[in-house]
Amino acid sequence: MHLPSENYPRFHLALPVTDLDDTLRFYTELLACPTGRRSERWVDLDFFGHQLVLHQVDADQHPSAQCNAVDGHAVPASHFGPILAWEDFEALAERFRQAGLDFIIEPYLRFEGRKGEQATMFVADPSGNALEFKSFRNIDALFADDLDAY
Repeated sequence: MHLPSENYPRFHLALPVTDLDDTLRFYTELLACPTGRRSERWVDLDFFGHQLVLHQVDADQHPSAQCNAVDGHAVPASHFGPILAWEDFEALAERFRQAGLDFIIEPYLRFEGRKGEQATMFVADPSGNALEFKSFRNIDALFADDLDAY
């Protein structure tokens, strides 16, 4: 996988999880995220060069997912994930299929044939946190501001 450049700041994201061990296996075994510090209630992960922290919460404290319509799909409003190189996206999609992972949204081309064409797929970790993995056909469109041309 391609990691962020040292010239850019890394982000930190903390996620609530309802089963720390099961969710940790998802990130370490399926996504190959190395672990860092760990306590009984949280663990640090290297998520594509960024710091992801899983925090154990009770099931009734985990936020529910709202969805918005994007390109004809119900996209979880709360989600995160890396923007991958095209070949890394395809390899990860195949790894998810081989692992029998259920997709929230199957891999497909969003905005096909348009300036912002991108491959995208959504999955959930075992605690229900939505992840989007995407890859732009033209990475220069990442921050394009013309939605109609997008």
